[in-house]
Parts: sequence; structure tokens; C-alpha cells
Amino acid sequence: MWLKPEEVLLKNALKLWVTQKSSCYFVLQRRRGHGEGGGRLTGRLVGALDAVLDSSARVAPFRILLQVPGSQVYSPIACGATLEEINRHWDWLEQNLLHTLSVFDNKEDIASFVKGKVKALIAEETSSRLAEQEEEPEKFREALVKFEARFNFPEAEKLVTYYSCCCWKGRVPRQGWLYLSINHLCFYSFFLGKELKLVIPWVDIQKLERTSNVFLTDTIRITTQNKERDFSTFLNLDEVFKIMEQLADVTLRRLLDNEVFDLDPDLQEPSQITKRDLEARAQNEFFRAFFRLPRKEKLHAVADCSLWTPFSRCHTAGRIFSSDSYICFASREDGCCNVVLPLREVVSIEKMEDTSLLPNPIIVSIRSKMAFQFIELKDRENLVEGLLLRLKQVHANHPVHYETSPSDDDMASPVFYSTSICTDKFGDLEMVSSQSSKEREEKSPLPHPEPLTAVFQQSGSQSPDSHLSREQIKISLWNDHFVEYGRTVCMFRTEKIRKLVAMGIPESLRGRLWLLFSDAVTDLASHPGYYGNLVEQSLGRCCLVTEEIERDLHRSLPEHPAFQNETGIAALRRVLTAYAHRNPKIGYCQSMNILTSVLLLYAKEEEAFWLLVAVCERMLPDYFNHRVIGGPVCI
Repeated sequence: MWLKPEEVLLKNALKLWVTQKSSCYFVLQRRRGHGEGGGRLTGRLVGALDAVLDSSARVAPFRILLQVPGSQVYSPIACGATLEEINRHWDWLEQNLLHTLSVFDNKEDIASFVKGKVKALIAEETSSRLAEQEEEPEKFREALVKFEARFNFPEAEKLVTYYSCCCWKGRVPRQGWLYLSINHLCFYSFFLGKELKLVIPWVDIQKLERTSNVFLTDTIRITTQNKERDFSTFLNLDEVFKIMEQLADVTLRRLLDNEVFDLDPDLQEPSQITKRDLEARAQNEFFRAFFRLPRKEKLHAVADCSLWTPFSRCHTAGRIFSSDSYICFASREDGCCNVVLPLREVVSIEKMEDTSLLPNPIIVSIRSKMAFQFIELKDRENLVEGLLLRLKQVHANHPVHYETSPSDDDMASPVFYSTSICTDKFGDLEMVSSQSSKEREEKSPLPHPEPLTAVFQQSGSQSPDSHLSREQIKISLWNDHFVEYGRTVCMFRTEKIRKLVAMGIPESLRGRLWLLFSDAVTDLASHPGYYGNLVEQSLGRCCLVTEEIERDLHRSLPEHPAFQNETGIAALRRVLTAYAHRNPKIGYCQSMNILTSVLLLYAKEEEAFWLLVAVCERMLPDYFNHRVIGGPVCI
């Protein structure tokens, strides 16, 4: 391949190379140790050195140097892994350059001309490589040439994609081309002899939104500090807007925080970002946000299918999503039915017999004696193969020991993430500690293992009888819902859940339901003993974060009895200090104490910790942040 010419003083280094061909201006060399019989000590040493080097550090065995007569400075302009490859470059130089160099009188002009020509070849190769990544290589290559000619950006400014559209200037539309590159949004129009060029850096964009006006129902509005620009008449406005969002977001995060790029290596090198990469990133972000999943979760497959929904006694059309640790389903109709199945809870995935009524079915069985039937899966074989592979990996990394409640076989469920469910006076959902959690508490005892409301009751204005009656009604409604839709994290999630939440979650179920709907319960299950270790490592340390935590402890719900004594204050201190130790990038932010206080009222201490993790790192990832993007003051 061609190399960017760089002047190198080659003296002793020439002993490592053998000249194969030479001309007035070029030298083709072979590295010693490659292609030799093995008699010479130097060749054997060089060959052995190249063999043990990492692939990224190895030197290509063949190269071509630009040699200006009378100078000790050489410039490598090409290299090759094989003799055939380097000979192709040599032949090109002889046929296209050698006969033209004789017209130059100055040696410096010869060197400049050759270097410029090689750089042009490299740029052409890069353009061809980028064009091959796109759906229509020829059209993209043509657009790339126009983009470079019209806007004269440096070589590093990579064009991602382009669209035909209108840019509105007042009430007058200007038809032209919109170019989206790594760092800029550009528009070019030439109409009736008038040329219009717009160059807007992504960092200058303050607002990106979809709007409508009296002329068009759907436009994209770009707002900068001094101007608003409207773009319309896109063939696929949804696609354009998503790509714009991704490019603006990538630019902002590159300026503010590198954490996202640690999780997504494809974005670390801007010159390698393609439209396909951005579309995949947008799909991943939508998937994680829609189902409230961890940032590290990577989407592997999406397929149209139908899921048997027993509450409606029919198959519901939608899509199945497969990721590292989850199987998810979303119905086509918003709010009709969503399902989140952690692979930790999955017992088996089986292909069933294909029939006319049930085409391409699979059955996913979970530990709580439920089974989910998916049908109409077009690429069933590959989907099931990938799911079984990831299921095996998850179970190998996080083995789960489970048991069932002996009191009621029909209502029995496994010990669910270090807890099991038994029947209370309202019928369901009284949490009891499993054997594994008891052992954990003995090794790392916590002063107060129960929700604080179990001990500290706050006096209210309502009469006890009225309050109890309303709680009983709510609990009864939720228990009816559990019977029909399921009771674990794998329950069918429908619009009825929104209505029940809007009515108010009963206090006795808040901690449990928060764990389920935030999926903090999965983190709790995947990290046994993690919180206890964090507490031991973090307590007793003194730094700016712990000083801020201590300052805010007594400001946290001071009117509640639970935080008027050392029991609640100590629990709050442990959770906040442990989280700051876990995530030093955030540490502690003001208002985290209020949030954690509420969590401790309705959840056990370890559960409150994982709920805090879910809120800070998944549900509101940019709110509690030392960059103050979301608003709270952080340290």
C-alpha cells in the first residue's frame, strides 16, 4: 500500500534491508530475514525479531523509497507484504512518474511532486474504501468529490452521508444538497446563478428539533446562537434526523466525557465512523432507553414476530430484541405489551414443530414456571443459535441457585435474586430472606436490613382506618394484576401498569416494584456481596466527597422519624459513600441524598444501593454528572 511520505535519515537502518531494484529516484528493498535461505546471522536475527513482534509493530517485508540523488534523506512511499504487491507499485511508478520527472530542474521540486502524487493516491484509496462501506459506492464517491471541492476541508474531515433537501430562507426554499460530516453540517445550493454555502459546526448547534410551519408539516430546525435554519423535503426525514442527533451527540460527548467512547470503541476514531455505525448506535440507544437496560448492553438481533399473550388470548404482533443478557419484546401498538426477560431467569429456549397455525415457533421458559411462545420468526435458526450461546455464557458467568416456596405450589416462585415470595394476609408479595442472603449478612452484617418504614412510622393527617382501607384496595388491584400478567421482572407490561402506578403504588409494594421496573433486581442478583465489600472499603475514608456527604446527611428528609436518629443516618451514609466509591466519576451530587433517603424508606439497604445505581447510570445517565449537564451541583 502507499505510505504518507516522511523524510527519514537512513544510515545504519540500511543494513537491515537489501536492495532489489533501483532507479534514479526510487529504490525497492527487501527486509533481511525474509526470503533468505538462512545462512546469514543478521538475516536470521532480523527475521526472528519480526516474527516475535506484535502484528501492529511488525515491519512490512518490502518497501519503496524515494531517493533524491546526492541526499542522505529517504522517504518511504510504499510497502507490501508480498513481492507481487510491491512490484505492482513499482510498475505504476515506472509507467506513470519516471518519464515525467526528467522535466524538473530542481531536486526539491522532484521530491515535492512525487510526495504530492503519493498523497493523492492515498486520498483516492481512502475515498474508495469509504465508498465501499456505503450502500451505493459510485454515488457516494461522486458526492465525496463534490463535498471536498465545495467546502475545502482538511483530509481528516470525513463525510458520513448526504441528502437532497431544501433549505428555507424566509419563505423561499433553496433546493440543494445537505452534507453531514464528522464535525460539520454543510449545505450547498446553486440556483439561478446564485450560490449558497452553509457550514455549521456541530459544536455550535444549540437545538436540533423537528417542527412544522404553514408551508410544510415536517421540517428539521437547526438553532445556533445567531440563526435558525429550516431544512425540509427529505425522502426519509426520520433517518436524517436520527443521523443528525447521533453526530451532534457524538461531538458533544467527545468534548465533555470519554466514558461513552470507552463503551463504544467504534466511535473512538472519528475517521472510521460511518452512517451504518451511527444507525446501529441509534438503534442500541433506543433499545436500552426503551427497556431501561444498562449502558453496556449491546443489541445483537431484532426480528419481527408475534408473542402469545394469555391475558388477551391471542398472539400480539411486535418485535423481539436479543442482546448480551436480555430477550425483550415490544408490541407494534404502543403500550399494548412489553416484556423483559433477563437471561439469568431463562431456563430453556426450544424450537417447536412448525405448523400452519404456529409458523416457526420458539418457547422461552423461565424459572417462575412461565413460558413465552414466539411465532412467525423468519430467521429462527440463527436467532435461536445466538440466544442459546449467550444463555450458556450468562449461566456460566452468573450461576443461580433457586428453590420454591413449599407453602403453595401454584403460587410458588423461585428464590428470586436472593429473595423468595410467600403469601401474606393480602395474598402475595411478602419478602423473606433466602439462605444465600442470610449467609451474606452473617459475613458482612448490616445494622438495619429492613426498609426504614418497617420500623419508623410517620404520623399523617389521614385517619389510620381510612389509610389502611385505601392501601388494601391498591394491594388488591396489584395482586389481581400479578395473577393475570405475572409477578416477576418477566411480567407482561401493559397500559394497565401505567394506570395502577398513576393511582399510587401501595407502600408495602414500592420497594419491590421499583426493583422490578428499574431492573435493579438483576444487578442485585449479578453482584452477590458487592455492596458489603464496597461498604467495608469506603467507610472510614476522609476526602472532599465524604465531607459533602456528612454535611448533607441531616438535611435529608429531616421531618421523617427515620432520619431523626442514627439508624437512618448511618444507612444513608453507607449507601452514599459506597456509591461514591463505586463511581468516582460522579462521586456525590447534591440531591442524591434526598433520592437515597426515599429509597431507604421502602427498600432494604442493599436494594436501595442498586436502585440508586439504576437511577444514576441508566434512567438519568446525564443528570447526576460532574459535568453538570443535567443541572444538579456536583463535586
